[in-house]
Amino acid sequence: MSQFFQIHPENPQLRLIRQAVEIIRSGGVIAYPTDSAYALGCLIGDKKAVDRIRRIRQVTDKHNFTLVCRDLSELAIYAQVNNSQYRLLKAHTPGPYTFILKGSREVPRRLMHPKRKTIGIRVPECPITQALLAELDAPIMSTTLLLPGDEYPLLDPYDIRQTLENQLDLVIDGGFCGMEPTTVISLLDDIPEVIRTGKGATASFF
Repeated sequence: MSQFFQIHPENPQLRLIRQAVEIIRSGGVIAYPTDSAYALGCLIGDKKAVDRIRRIRQVTDKHNFTLVCRDLSELAIYAQVNNSQYRLLKAHTPGPYTFILKGSREVPRRLMHPKRKTIGIRVPECPITQALLAELDAPIMSTTLLLPGDEYPLLDPYDIRQTLENQLDLVIDGGFCGMEPTTVISLLDDIPEVIRTGKGATASFF
């Protein structure tokens, strides 16, 4: 049965953040709020935890996860970023965007697109997520909490707890969360490409 932490959405309690990070470090899978929707997350490189998330979502090993990073300097460790890409990233982070970039050697191969060697990376504007990332001192491997057959992500932490309490190690209640996913932008070419329109506005990319 999963633990259930009620964490203040604006002023996260450090004691609970530290407990949540210990769960992640010990191989746990958590549900946590972001600036777009609730997400499932685990430690980068933890194959067992990633496989558990795949089973919850009922997705194959082809499913693309996202690396959630605390800032641009951490993002640049896991992605290859040139000057023009950096300017776009700086103008739109933190925020509800996922950027498709070439992965670096720091990203486990199985987490990148098998042919293009790309990875989705984002820097969310959410105090709880930022507190988790600061304490963890590493990215969180994440995917939207969208269950099989559902059109929208779960947005009520009590629903998440009731539905997944035997499959998760922790549910973080940060209040009701949105159900609109991030906007996905590919920065692989000279001109940004909108892969999915979501919460983040796209006009400023063009």
